[in-house]
Amino acid sequence: MPHATQLYKDFPATCWPIVYSSNYNITFIGLEKLHPFDSGKWGKVINFLREEKLITNDTIVMAMEATEEDLLVVHTRRYLNKLKWSFVVATITEIPPLVVLPNFLVQRRVLKPLRTQTGGTIMFLFERVEGISKATIIDLDAHQGNGHERDFIDDKRVYIMDVYNRHIYPGDTMAKRAIKRKIELDWGTEDKEYLEKVETHVKGALNEVTPDVIVYNAGTDILDGDPLGGLSISPQGIIKRDEIVFSIARSRSIPILMVTSGGYQKRTARIIADSILNLHNLGLIGKASAETHEPRI
Repeated sequence: MPHATQLYKDFPATCWPIVYSSNYNITFIGLEKLHPFDSGKWGKVINFLREEKLITNDTIVMAMEATEEDLLVVHTRRYLNKLKWSFVVATITEIPPLVVLPNFLVQRRVLKPLRTQTGGTIMFLFERVEGISKATIIDLDAHQGNGHERDFIDDKRVYIMDVYNRHIYPGDTMAKRAIKRKIELDWGTEDKEYLEKVETHVKGALNEVTPDVIVYNAGTDILDGDPLGGLSISPQGIIKRDEIVFSIARSRSIPILMVTSGGYQKRTARIIADSILNLHNLGLIGKASAETHEPRI
């Protein structure tokens, strides 16, 4: 039986299919600067879109914080209890100074944003939304998506396509068993090869299985110069990549949920905003999409 959750709300047709909360952003006495990930990038993306007059505060779908019961759908209570210890959170987030902070501060300034990001993303589609029985994950983050792969390793309802740098973390051999379409890239892969492979394999994946929804992991750690991704994709290449995925989804009338995922350079927020603007200009996202429950970011 599906658990009770407050994460599903009806929203006005005047809203854009963009889910966000200012609580996504992690800022705490500069500690967030100790990690290469820009933990305030979501706010920067939203500000860029406001500056371009695409959105206002009233037209964003407000994300809600996931509760413990929501998190227990995929996590054990033992794991969640471990997060009540600051040294565990310091280890997971790779920010050692967190170990000396009282856990109530860690909960408020680090874990609450993460729970809100989860609430804004989470969709228990199989149990909560009528007509959803199959999903395809298109994972274009530079890293192998071993988290969702382990979650769905024996779940025949989920088809996983993963395009990643074969030489970097995590190299999870067990999780690779869950990948139905695996595209492993070499160091320094550039736009032409990358975009050709993305287009070919997205079409191929959707030819194999026609899902009721696509979950698109649009990581920007593929950007040239990213210290962790090891690929060489230009800003224009990232924008074109997203256009390809959304265009193919639209051509097949498949709803798509996009998450922004990894990216370890400060300039990625501008690229994400430019990609969203491009998708809007091409008619691939818009308020009409919100009314028909199509693309959501």
